[in-house]
Amino acid sequence: MSAPRIILLGPQRLRPTLDRAVADAGIEGRIAAVTAGWEEREGEDEELRDHLGGRVVNLDVFQRAEDVFAHDSELFAGMQLRYDTLRRQQELYRQRLAHTLEAARELLRQEGEDELLEVERSSAIEAVRALDAHHLAQVLRIHAAFDEEYRPRERRHVVRHREELRRELAGCEALCVAGGHVAILLNRMRLFDLPQLHGERPIFAWSAGAMALAERIVLFHDSPPQGAGDAEVLEAGLGVHRGLVPLPHAKRRLRLGDATRVALFARRFGPDICCVLDEETRIEWDGQRWKAAEGTTRLTAEGGVEQAA
Repeated sequence: MSAPRIILLGPQRLRPTLDRAVADAGIEGRIAAVTAGWEEREGEDEELRDHLGGRVVNLDVFQRAEDVFAHDSELFAGMQLRYDTLRRQQELYRQRLAHTLEAARELLRQEGEDELLEVERSSAIEAVRALDAHHLAQVLRIHAAFDEEYRPRERRHVVRHREELRRELAGCEALCVAGGHVAILLNRMRLFDLPQLHGERPIFAWSAGAMALAERIVLFHDSPPQGAGDAEVLEAGLGVHRGLVPLPHAKRRLRLGDATRVALFARRFGPDICCVLDEETRIEWDGQRWKAAEGTTRLTAEGGVEQAA
């Protein structure tokens, strides 16, 4: 199966642009929606329906997962155990990450461009990249063990909902994935393997939706109310789009004027595009490459921000 057309947008709450993106893509029929990241508010999609002229089919992914859990206590217990294991893995990774990142930052802060310093900078950044890769491999191992033991997509109630979702999606021309709680959104979509059901039709996503569809989910906030403000790999995403790290609300969450932090972020996650997705931005995968709308930017290895693609 080839990759679908992917359109990633900035946040839609204050200045929505989804309708323009849908029109530009030539979508005239019904559009399936995943709002599972809103959790219990999943069905409060009136603004989305109005914005798209009433042609939204909400797939009710959150409620479908709740129904599965209510009927399959063994699967629910297994998912709780997986969650606890992933949380413990995240704690251990975070402990190592703080020290590894600080070493890289310290070297990047030092003045000078001599060859020896650059070698050490590169080595320090590679240590961060290696830790990220190790953590992601551990996460994938945990998921593989869960899938092998519980075989979620073979279980009766999951199969029933997958068939219903397949029928709903068959009548839609595209899929949109909204934001909300990224881990909840990811886990509910993963339970039903929604990208496989959707196939090759276009996908529009924003905020947590854009993050959940990536190869890896990167959490970031340079100045949180509490904590160290270190960007961290949370999870393996659904892998629907590749080669890009979505950064929703980046102007609010990242110190884009801090060249050291920007350079470290870009070099750490490169060669993926670290794409700033603020209001009225758009970047699209056309099957061969990413193409950004004017004004959509990316972080650079030099510590700046430039037009994305």
